[in-house]
Amino acid sequence: MDKELIIRSSSEDVDFALLKDGKLIELHKDEGGNDFSVGDVFIAKIRKTVPGLNAAFVNVGYEKDAFLHYHDLGPKLPSLLKFTKRVSTGKLKDFSLKNFPFEKDIDKGGSIADVLKSNQSLLVQIVKEPISTKGPRISSELSIAGRYIVLVPFSDRISISQKIESKEEKDRLKRLVKSITPQGFGIIVRTVAEGKKVAELDKDLQNLLSRWTAMCKKLNRAHHPSKVLGELNKASSMLRDIFNDTFTSIHVDDEELYYQIKDYVQEIAPNKESIVKLYQSNVPIFEKFGIERQIKTSFGKTVSMSKGAYLIIEHTEALHVIDVNSGNRSNKANNQEDTALEVNLIAATEIARQLRLRDMGGIIVVDFIDMTNAENRQKLFNHFRDEMSDDRAKHKILPPSKFGLIQITRQRVRPEMNIKTREENPDAIMNGEEVEAPIGLVQKMTHDLETLLKKDYKKLTLNTHPFIAAFLTKGFPSVRSKWFFEHKKWVKVLPRDAYTYLEYHFFDKDGKQIK
Repeated sequence: MDKELIIRSSSEDVDFALLKDGKLIELHKDEGGNDFSVGDVFIAKIRKTVPGLNAAFVNVGYEKDAFLHYHDLGPKLPSLLKFTKRVSTGKLKDFSLKNFPFEKDIDKGGSIADVLKSNQSLLVQIVKEPISTKGPRISSELSIAGRYIVLVPFSDRISISQKIESKEEKDRLKRLVKSITPQGFGIIVRTVAEGKKVAELDKDLQNLLSRWTAMCKKLNRAHHPSKVLGELNKASSMLRDIFNDTFTSIHVDDEELYYQIKDYVQEIAPNKESIVKLYQSNVPIFEKFGIERQIKTSFGKTVSMSKGAYLIIEHTEALHVIDVNSGNRSNKANNQEDTALEVNLIAATEIARQLRLRDMGGIIVVDFIDMTNAENRQKLFNHFRDEMSDDRAKHKILPPSKFGLIQITRQRVRPEMNIKTREENPDAIMNGEEVEAPIGLVQKMTHDLETLLKKDYKKLTLNTHPFIAAFLTKGFPSVRSKWFFEHKKWVKVLPRDAYTYLEYHFFDKDGKQIK
């Protein structure tokens, strides 16, 4: 299994595409203006408590107040409030928690009004980014994630990832971590720590403690509200969470980002540093690796699969609904049950990919093709669970219901990735020409070309949609040949997967766009 990470950088945004055996399985965007990422810590002000919801609305500097439920306060809230107040006023200079006296834990079934007051200062962490009309969801149970461990201030618990199955390994890690954990802190050991030595865990711990100290130093002079601890940049945080030995290459098209990632990989996996490569080519990086084409075929309402089957994905306010259709596959088989199982297994693999790719969250209901055999239904359920096992988002899958529906809940911490793939009918847009779109478009291109040639441009390159590129270059005499015979200038035509049907641009010999 080969995993590749392709990183495309523009002036403001950075796009990350994760490929598994050449197939796109995750797509993320790091927007330059996003100040409310999961993991960011803010010093915030309580706006008001709402006993009816047993929650508080908190001003973190976003246009909509953040939502803080009583269950997200954490049992050590009084200790956190006391620590925050003493550090903010400059009375406490030691941030290690070694000599800090902890307060009594809050009651599990208590009321928000008993523990928080309006205008109070509080350290909070973003657990869910602003989605649609809602502000961020926050927690006052802080945690700072590292490569191998997660540091939890005001705790004494040591937890080991449930994905580590070996009891001996769990006991070994617990023993090692216990020996290095500072007083006043708890630790969660991540799955990637399996088999690691104490020196590597300790190095990660010291890095997290230094981030905690840097955050505490900011509190004394911080405005309320303001960010006091930011997540790593998106590239580093993605690598921290998903990087493992199965990665075969990381391609980056920006030099500055390339060196950042190379340094980070050298730090977390020195033997893998050579897989980070700087991409230098005139062909856009997402096009070179076939990502643009996969985006166009994967993000529509209808998703095609192998053997003629397809999915219909509908989004409603309450939930997502996915319908599985056999398409023309049903005409090619003798046994209806076998056809249903085959299509359902293909669909389960594609649905698991779609959930990650679009980052769909909340309630998802899948209407698989009905199967009468209970053994086949169990086979489908087991296969679906295996396909979802790689998904980093918390999820729960229920067995098929009597109606053949499978229900899934999947954690959503950021807005869903939504890319519009449907284009307007090009013939309708160009109906003023009284001709079909390709012919009308070529007439426009010819006019633009003549204008540019009058300005004495030497080498010209035309970038256009693959269908239009084929229309220009195929056949004899082709449209491009006619241009050559008429103007004695050869125009290089490059197909671009990312372009819409009617989009085209002329470039000069230096690759600069001129039309």
